[in-house]
Amino acid sequence: MKPIVSIIMGSTSDLPVMEKAAGFLNEMEIPFEMHALSAHRTPEAVEEFALNAEKRGIKVIIAAAGMAAHLCGVIASMTALPVIGVPINSTLDGIDALLAIVQMPPGIPVATVGINGALNSAILATQILATSDAELRSKLLAYKEGLKNKIVKANEELKKVSYKYKTN
Repeated sequence: MKPIVSIIMGSTSDLPVMEKAAGFLNEMEIPFEMHALSAHRTPEAVEEFALNAEKRGIKVIIAAAGMAAHLCGVIASMTALPVIGVPINSTLDGIDALLAIVQMPPGIPVATVGINGALNSAILATQILATSDAELRSKLLAYKEGLKNKIVKANEELKKVSYKYKTN
């Protein structure tokens, strides 16, 4: 089995957040890999990864970074593959990482999800892959239908909650 999605994080301290992405890709049966690469501590390894990802069959890269969050943009600058950035809340409530990832110069886009939004990064990666994979698209639609059903069920349960002045 060869990976088609790469999950890259600045360090393994990001793993508790990024496990949500891994779990979703696993649920969707999408082969993926995970690596810790640092734009500042292992720049040569980041370059080797980015320049060779497409040749290895990778179709989407999810990159997560916290402090000095340059990893996503550095990878995006070296590949034509879509890069999805996940800002990690490590300092300044993650706002510094969010701004570093979302504010890219023209020509080097990084799709960016919310702070610690690893699950959404995997969903977005799946949506990208599903544009050319009907089976994956069906799984994604079933997942989204499940989300809808959770809200319908929640509203049914809320009907049972009683307050003196609650009208529904």
